Amino acid sequence: MERKDQSKTGRNWSGNSTVTGDTLVGEERLSVSVIGLGNMGAALAEAFVKAGHPTTVWNRSAVKAGPLVAMGAVHADTIEDAISASTLVITCLTTYDATIQAMELAGVGLSGRTLVSLNSGTPAGARKMATWVKEHGAKFLDGAVKNVPAAVGKPDTLLYYSGDKATFDEHESTLKVLGGDTVYLGGEPDLAKLYEFAVGGTLLPALLGFFQGAALVTARGLQASSLVPFSIKWLEMIGSVLPGFAEEIDAGDYTKPASSVGIFHESIAYDLEIGEEANIDVTWHAPMHDLLRRAVATGHRDLSISSLVELLRKSERVE
Repeated sequence: MERKDQSKTGRNWSGNSTVTGDTLVGEERLSVSVIGLGNMGAALAEAFVKAGHPTTVWNRSAVKAGPLVAMGAVHADTIEDAISASTLVITCLTTYDATIQAMELAGVGLSGRTLVSLNSGTPAGARKMATWVKEHGAKFLDGAVKNVPAAVGKPDTLLYYSGDKATFDEHESTLKVLGGDTVYLGGEPDLAKLYEFAVGGTLLPALLGFFQGAALVTARGLQASSLVPFSIKWLEMIGSVLPGFAEEIDAGDYTKPASSVGIFHESIAYDLEIGEEANIDVTWHAPMHDLLRRAVATGHRDLSISSLVELLRKSERVE
């Protein structure tokens, strides 16, 4: 890698010069290193390059760095070189364990730097990563990109972070290069992953619902694309009722339902009937049907559908 250590030179992306942290007054923006160049990692690196940040990249398979080098990034021959090039290091490998394993040999070089993890994993993994980074003398933020790679860098793309507040404040303007809707969740290092799982739980069921609808209409010779405008409206309606359900859950009061468990329970027969009529597989509904039957059996029929949260909890509610 033929570039001197740029970790002491830089400028935040908004163009406001500074003399604090790892930046100096000047025209260059803060240097950043991105480790891991899968679809998401490459999108992160591209966003930094396009925003004018000196960007160093590293990946096990060096060929993935080619398009980014053509844009102006520098490819580090080793992960140690990538880390030494910048005080802000972004990792986007598959898991926390994979990140630690890849960085183990270079761990000593992390001292005094900030590592931001944007990989997949669980809250437990984030806590483990935070401990590992601290042991190596570095600051740590964990984060989650709540959109597809193609959306990275857009003003309305959501990313959220957790970890030390001062560290987030120091790098917030640089991190906003990745998405304008950048949110700090709190000081506990695992909060980003906690919310990623809490929000992400809606994805596969929603997609399966759309795919079932597509199977249903295409069985009649209609186009799946004909569903899209109506499905979008339906999802917007679902979004509009979430605040009310959240209030019921937070209050623990399900006695004034807009939609009761009983209404959903009665539709079980219709789910099964439409599967039979259209010759489509609706067995993915079975766990949801079982949950509804259990709710009715335990006296929830006339309560709000949001009361299902009480059945999903396996232990007593923690206040």
